[in-house]
Amino acid sequence: MTVTVYGAGAIGGVTGAALARAGRDVLLVDQAVDHVAAMNARGLTIETRDGAWRTPVRAVTPDALGGPLDLVLLAVKAHSTDAALHVIEGRLAPGGAVVSLQNGLNEERIAARIGAARTVGCLVNWAADWLAPGVIQHGGDGAFVVGELDGTPSPRVRALADLLGAVTPTRVSDNVWGLKWSKHVYGALLVATALVDAHVYEVVERGPAVGRMLVDLVAEGMTVAKASGVRLEPFDEFDPAWYWAAAAGDEPQARHAMKTIAAHYRTHTKTKTGIWRDLAVRKRKTEVEAHLGATIAKAEAAGVAVPLIRRLLDLIGELETGRRAMAWANLDELVALDAATRGRAR
Repeated sequence: MTVTVYGAGAIGGVTGAALARAGRDVLLVDQAVDHVAAMNARGLTIETRDGAWRTPVRAVTPDALGGPLDLVLLAVKAHSTDAALHVIEGRLAPGGAVVSLQNGLNEERIAARIGAARTVGCLVNWAADWLAPGVIQHGGDGAFVVGELDGTPSPRVRALADLLGAVTPTRVSDNVWGLKWSKHVYGALLVATALVDAHVYEVVERGPAVGRMLVDLVAEGMTVAKASGVRLEPFDEFDPAWYWAAAAGDEPQARHAMKTIAAHYRTHTKTKTGIWRDLAVRKRKTEVEAHLGATIAKAEAAGVAVPLIRRLLDLIGELETGRRAMAWANLDELVALDAATRGRAR
């Protein structure tokens, strides 16, 4: 079986390279012509804390992709999901499946296009960065979890966990939606760290006011998840129980949550987010609108107020268009809004 990795950037590149090195038949698909050319000519180089390794790979641009496709590991940015599905949909084998190696809630959109039975959920919490054509940095370890959307512990997801174990230890969950939502609501905090040119651990260690705002930002998303009937799950540096308690006024839990994030990122070579890299290095539109926009749409449907999430989306939009620069003052705006919102709630 050929494993098609659609989107050979950070996560897709590391995944495809690891599978190829393990002897799997892998085809990498990417729209960047120079990246595809470099991979075919020199293979994929993966830089790690312990040194670099390189493996030969096959790569094509989307227009050269054939079919039928038995297994697609989808690793494009959220806002490129529909365009990728346009290519994949007609080429997917009748018994084929798409696994979303993406942040966000893209499984909903994928299932709507190709059917829930051909869609597999996945939590990715290990880190990577695209550095140059043919070169990817593995940024740090983290959870890798797959699961059927309906929670069934099927032979398919057990086989996928075995396959993806070549990348990093992978487990199966009966509540992959709870994990996806947890990463999604926690992701808003990580987006906020990209408002300033600083390491993630510097932001979460900034002080109690910033920490409280970040807790409340996550709590907004968790409230939307709860209203949507989602049972959130802990993973790595995130536990929803800490944030529920902290949002209710438990200051030790707030400090614990921030310290845990700081400790996690201090072990990584990737200490700033992919959102930061898109804004500061690659100078391109981020996937924040797709992520936070999904939360806002669900909040509106559930009648949940999310003022911090709405303002964060506005701030990122201003950074994308050059109307605002990265600065600590951006976080201060959210801190002030948080204080005002809590004041009105009392």
